[in-house]
Amino acid sequence: MTQLIGVYDADATLWGEVSYWVGARVGVRHCSLCDITHSAFGEKSKWKECRSGLAADFETFHRNDQPDDVRQCIDGRYPAVVARSEAGEVTMFMNADEIAACGASPQEFVAEITRRLAL
Repeated sequence: MTQLIGVYDADATLWGEVSYWVGARVGVRHCSLCDITHSAFGEKSKWKECRSGLAADFETFHRNDQPDDVRQCIDGRYPAVVARSEAGEVTMFMNADEIAACGASPQEFVAEITRRLAL
């Protein structure tokens, strides 16, 4: 595998960002991947630190800006992490429940990724 790609259960538009932020604050929107990588006002410094220690490149997208092959692999099941092979093929790496099991902890998330990469 050459790359891991995380896709948030949110859109990368001004309206998408605002509606997610407000919805998350009042308890009507939730994305476990967002909880791991972001605080209320931006990317978590702990996530940046943990991500830099991964053995694979980790890139994130939103529902509306993800590559088409990633969109097909995820098939509407957000959030998710997919793996891209050296040949360019994508496969599901972590589903929404597996991401949620890491809590909002960048450390737990990276530990689980590292465990899976070692298999």
